[in-house]
Amino acid sequence: MPKKLRLSLILATLAALLGAVGYWNIRPESFAQQAADGTENDIDFYVINAKSTQFQLDGKLANSMTSTKLEHFKSSDITLLSKPDLLLYRGTELPWHVQSERGEVAPEGTQVELIDAVRVARTDAKGRPTILTTSRLTVFPDKEYAQTEQAVRIEAANGVTTAQGMKAYLNDGRMLLLSNVRGQHEVR
Repeated sequence: MPKKLRLSLILATLAALLGAVGYWNIRPESFAQQAADGTENDIDFYVINAKSTQFQLDGKLANSMTSTKLEHFKSSDITLLSKPDLLLYRGTELPWHVQSERGEVAPEGTQVELIDAVRVARTDAKGRPTILTTSRLTVFPDKEYAQTEQAVRIEAANGVTTAQGMKAYLNDGRMLLLSNVRGQHEVR
């Protein structure tokens, strides 16, 4: 192979290599910059089979929660829950049992959105169950208040009540059903 042709091939290969490097802009700092930027949807931690237990100041059990998966988003401080299951004692022996398919906890836990197949159940001291079901429920734990604009069904020992929308004041045990209230009750 003539010397001139070999030199031309080497120079052409070198030029192509330099062009490729310039095209792809391979610099270590460009990779570091991409990693540091991140995206808005970055999860900063997650937990599989999460369990949390909280106590009141007097040492009585306040609540116990489990979730098959918990994901926390750093940029928004929102936590997503998969299959949350909560036993809410509030210092009593008979807890409220709250379940749903998904949940979303706002920053600092000020608001909890329970989503899909929401079920709230409790059995009183006389063994009578009360079961509330809806598709979505917003709970404000610090205010001990919950609300929904969705259809609600309440099954109690003496009958069934349905409504569109509800406001529940957990502290006083009072519920306000908003519209289309229907009830079927047994007289004993």
